[in-house]
Amino acid sequence: MDNNSIVLLAVAVAGGLFLIWMILYFIPIGLWFQALVSDVKISLLQLVLMRWRKVPPSVIVGAMIEGKKAGLELYRDLLEAHYLAGGHVPQVVHALVSASKANIDLTFQIATAVDLAGRDVFEAVQMSVNPKVINTPPVTAVAKDGIQLIAKARVTVRANIKRLVGGAGEETILARVGEGIVSSIGSSDSHKAVMENPDFISKVVLEKGLDSGTAFEILSIDIADIDVGKNIGAGLQIDQADADLKIAQAKAEERRAMAVAKEQEMKALAQEMKAKVIEAEAHVPLAMAEAFRSGNLGVMDYYRMKNIEADTQMREAISKPESKKKTDKLK
Repeated sequence: MDNNSIVLLAVAVAGGLFLIWMILYFIPIGLWFQALVSDVKISLLQLVLMRWRKVPPSVIVGAMIEGKKAGLELYRDLLEAHYLAGGHVPQVVHALVSASKANIDLTFQIATAVDLAGRDVFEAVQMSVNPKVINTPPVTAVAKDGIQLIAKARVTVRANIKRLVGGAGEETILARVGEGIVSSIGSSDSHKAVMENPDFISKVVLEKGLDSGTAFEILSIDIADIDVGKNIGAGLQIDQADADLKIAQAKAEERRAMAVAKEQEMKALAQEMKAKVIEAEAHVPLAMAEAFRSGNLGVMDYYRMKNIEADTQMREAISKPESKKKTDKLK
């Protein structure tokens, strides 16, 4: 056998294998036989058409076999429609089987709606059977006596299948529980009462119906830990006292500044008056000279005025003996 014959034979074998692979890919005979022996009614043509519709036949057939074995009636068209809508077919079927075994009323329509809403429907069914415990972050609140308390709670919730579509998630539960803890502690007269009876918080919070509008049902709220924090009341009083002190200091400084300004104003006024007096005294000799020239003032009148001035100075000196002594010492 020459080389050309060998090459042609190899090409023919490769072409035959490729052709067989293409036939087995588009005509999944093995998958059809698996469905047949599992008592799932699906034709070979439908499997071929699934390939053309971009639907994996193995996913649909596997889901139908699982449902059949669990006693559920699943329809191929609905499974394909859910897959094409972006849903998770295996998760939906797992959830339906689990709900059926746990006697939970879950229909195919609800399961697919929950899945398309972005929730894990299988996890929701498991949570409905086995409640989940959610630990809240530390919640800080202040009692009426001003003492800060830091509380941690454990919330036991169960999924509510009927409210999974459109219901709020775990974040809403945690926020509402935290708000309830804050209001419960804040309404307590003393932090000691809260420390002695932490169940009071759980009862008050549970009575508020915090699970309304959520995808869960709150079974219990347990206070796991309560720690005493800062004395917020004392801190606020200290801050208020500091603020009052600063205000008083500012007002005192304002009054001092006003007093200094008033004193400066009075000094300026006194200097102005003194300047006017000096100016007036400077005009006295000129006025007297003018009076002498005009004959309105005589020599005897001038001497009498001087005597009166000397007498006035003497009287002032006699009335102030201390000042006189100081004046004598200075002399």
